[in-house]
Amino acid sequence: MKRFTPLVALLMCLPLLSLPLLAATSAPSAEAKKGKTPGLELAVLATQVTGIAISPLLGVSAMGAYQWVKASTPEEKAALPWFANPCFWMIGLLAVGAVAAKDSLGATLPPGWKKPLDILETFENKASGLVAAGAVVPSLVALGSKIIMQSSGMDGVEIHATGLAMLPVASFDLSWLLNIVMVPLTVVVFAIVWVASHAITVLILLSPWGAIDAALKAGRTALLGLVTATAFIDPVVGATLSVVIIVFAYFVAGWSFRLTIFGSVFCWDYFTVRRKRFQLLADGNKVFTGSVIEGVPVRTYGRLHQAAEGGLVLKFRPWMVLPERQVAVPRDGLVVGRGIFYSEVLGHDAKADKNSTLLLLPPRYLGHEELFARTYHISGTCDVGLRRAWSWLKEALGFQAKKAAPVLV
Repeated sequence: MKRFTPLVALLMCLPLLSLPLLAATSAPSAEAKKGKTPGLELAVLATQVTGIAISPLLGVSAMGAYQWVKASTPEEKAALPWFANPCFWMIGLLAVGAVAAKDSLGATLPPGWKKPLDILETFENKASGLVAAGAVVPSLVALGSKIIMQSSGMDGVEIHATGLAMLPVASFDLSWLLNIVMVPLTVVVFAIVWVASHAITVLILLSPWGAIDAALKAGRTALLGLVTATAFIDPVVGATLSVVIIVFAYFVAGWSFRLTIFGSVFCWDYFTVRRKRFQLLADGNKVFTGSVIEGVPVRTYGRLHQAAEGGLVLKFRPWMVLPERQVAVPRDGLVVGRGIFYSEVLGHDAKADKNSTLLLLPPRYLGHEELFARTYHISGTCDVGLRRAWSWLKEALGFQAKKAAPVLV
């Protein structure tokens, strides 16, 4: 049954995924002479939501600037939504430019130098995504619903009194009813695409090389530009591309969600300097998987427990809310690796005959690696990643501190 769950959930999104076909086959209505049909308005809405989800700050700022420039009279400018205020979209575009400059300069900086700025960008992406999901997307849906109802001739439904005259006694705007259906569905679609896009931000955060960061950022910006360009050329083509992006984001949602949780914990531990007040528990400490363990995907968040027979057990909840599961963690050749930004637990891979990452430790564990090793009866610690490279460089240059001679008692 679980194999068909993704397909069932995807079928629930068919009303939105069928927008291109609806837009292409919509019959002209009373406002067809203005180029407005319900299908085209839905296609434009889908493209707008997808573009904002790919890059919330850039998407919202660019849309606000476009609406402000498009408004020709002071009355039209006064009726624009809050994100079309020049004070907002100018600051937003300046922030986007600062991020682009950071990425451009980061390609020439040594590894790790721009990580604090990457963490700031990750926080910004989360904050702008929450604002877009909670305020911008519902306002766009509300405006789109009203336009859709007007273009379909259902913006005002008259109620007539029965009798000889059949006089109209009331008229109702039913756009709110469309909002009830459209807002939850649109927010869910926005969340699916945003989580996939935010995973790229987390990959930039985790990447040690500026060139890789620039390539990832350029690819995401190019995708946003492609969605925008196709929407201007033909709304149906733009909506079709948006549907392809939504479907792809849906099928990588699990991977994106785990990466988003990892990035959130990473940023929180780093900015709150969690390691200075962190106290290791005797059992049940939070970790991430660093490789696939008995079918459990990489970066699954859970707690590491010690079994009664001396083994290690990882307990976790899929999607953070589903019933708890547990898997055994191999103990062969375990060693705790000390890193600069985060540490990890290495295990011996018998097939490759080398040590590989088994568990990932959040930044709060920095400086607590020795205690973690003793708590879980792991043989010892070693330097990994950039810390290992730095230790090798100091030793090669002769700056390695000499070990103190043992004291005989």
